[in-house]
Amino acid sequence: MNVTVKSELLRRLPSVDELLRDLAALVESQGHAPVANAARTVLHRVRDEITTGTLDKAGVDLAVNGIGAAIERELQRALSFSLRPVINATGVILHTNLGRAPIADSALAHVSEVGGGYSNLEFDIATGERGRRDVHADRLFAALLNSDKLDYEVSTIVVNNNAAAVLLALNALAEGGEVIVSRGELVEIGGSFRIPEVMAKSGAVLREVGTTNRTRIADYERAITERTRLLLRVHRSNFEIVGFTEQPSLESLVQLGHRCGIPVAEDLGSGALFDLQTLGVHGEPDVMASLRAGVDIVTYSGDKLLGGPQAGLISGRSDIVVKLRENPLFRALRVDKLTYSALEGTLLAYIKQDYDSVPALRIMRLTIKEIESRAHSVIARVAEAQLRRLQNACKKNGDDTQAPISLKQLTLRVVDGESVLGGGAAPGATLPTKLIAITSDDLGADEISRRLRTHDPAIVARVEEGRVLIDLRTVLPDQDQTVSRAVCAIMDF
Repeated sequence: MNVTVKSELLRRLPSVDELLRDLAALVESQGHAPVANAARTVLHRVRDEITTGTLDKAGVDLAVNGIGAAIERELQRALSFSLRPVINATGVILHTNLGRAPIADSALAHVSEVGGGYSNLEFDIATGERGRRDVHADRLFAALLNSDKLDYEVSTIVVNNNAAAVLLALNALAEGGEVIVSRGELVEIGGSFRIPEVMAKSGAVLREVGTTNRTRIADYERAITERTRLLLRVHRSNFEIVGFTEQPSLESLVQLGHRCGIPVAEDLGSGALFDLQTLGVHGEPDVMASLRAGVDIVTYSGDKLLGGPQAGLISGRSDIVVKLRENPLFRALRVDKLTYSALEGTLLAYIKQDYDSVPALRIMRLTIKEIESRAHSVIARVAEAQLRRLQNACKKNGDDTQAPISLKQLTLRVVDGESVLGGGAAPGATLPTKLIAITSDDLGADEISRRLRTHDPAIVARVEEGRVLIDLRTVLPDQDQTVSRAVCAIMDF
C-alpha cells in the first residue's frame, strides 16, 4: 500500500470532536474527558493499523462503522478496576502473585468501620490528648506474646512490610557498625531483594561468617570486634540446604550475644502465631519460640502465616523496640489506619482462639475428606451440564440418528496431590490434598487453563503433565459453584 493510499484512508477517519457529537448521550452519562480519551485511543489504534498496512479500504470502512461501539468498549475497559478478585485454584495457600493471605471477614468489617469515617488513630480518648497509632496493635500482640516464660516485656511495632522491618532494625541498632550473618543465610526474597542490599541501605556493614552449608558458633565468636553491633539470624524461609550442613542453635547464638553485650535479631520472614506442627508442618519456627529462645527482636510479615494484611512486624524487648520506634525511619515506613484495623481484626481472632475465622489458617486445617467431597460435587455438576448439552444436541437432530454430533467433552477425575504454603514459608512442607484433573481430546491443557483465566472471575489453576489441576483447598467454599460454571463454560467457546 503506497503513501498516497494510506493518506486517503487516514482522511476517512472522523475527528475526536465529530465522534463526541455523535456520542453525546455517552458524554453526558460518563463525562467529556473519559469519552474523549477513549475516542483518541481507538482512533490511534486504527491509524496505526492503516500506517502499518493492516487495514485496506474495506477494513477502514468496517472500522469507521463500528467505531462508536469500539469507543464504548474502550471506555468500559478504562473505567473498570484493574485490581479485581480471582479464584485461587493452584493449591498455593500464600500465593504472592495472588495477594497472599485472604483477610478475615471480621477484619474487613473493622476496616470498613474505621476507614469509612474518623477514628482515634492517634487520639487518646481518655485524656483528650494526642496518642500513638501503634498502641492499637501493640496491646493485642502483648496479650499474645507476653508470658511467664519470658523475663522481659514484649512490645511490637508495625511498618509496611518485612523488608522495611529488617531495614529499620538494622538502621536503628547497627548503623555505622557491623552485623554478623552466616553466609548460608544471605537470602534473596521475591522481587530480587537481597539481605546484603537491604543491609547496605541501612548503613550497617555486613560481616559474613562460616560457609554456605556449615556455620558454627565459633565462627560468630571469632568475628566479634568492638565494631559489632548486632548478631542476625535469617530464617531460610524460601529454600532448604540439605546434606552436609551445620548451623548453631538459636539458644547458643543468644548466649553468645548476651555474654558479649550484643543484641540478637531474627528475621523470620513469614512468622507464625499458630503451632503449624499440629498440621504436620515442620521446620517453620513461630514467633513465640524465637522469643522464648531469648532473641531480642524478631521481624516477620503480616500477610503470610499470620493471615492478616501486608505489614512488617517487629516484636521483642521493650527497651530495644523503643529505639526502633524513635528512629526517623519508623515514621517513613509506618502504616495507615486501614492496616491497623485489619491487624486488630485478625489478632482478636487469635486471642479468641477462633482460628477458623482466619482464612489462611482455615485453609491449612481443611481435611482431605472435606476437599474430596467438594471435588466430587464439582465434577457431578459438570457431568450434569455435559449430559444436558448432549441431550440438547440430540433434540436438534430430531429423528436423523445418522447426523453427526460434535461436542467438546472434558474428562474430570479426582486424583491425589499436594498443597503448599507458599509466600516463602516452609519450602519443603506440603499438605496432602485431592485435585480435580481436567483433560480433553479436543483442547490442550494450556488452552483449558487460558479459558479458566479469562472467565469472570478469573480462575487460576496449575498445569502439570498435560493436565489442568484444580486444588479446592485454596478455593473458598462459596466459590465452588463458580468453578463448576467456569469449567462448563470451557465447552462453550
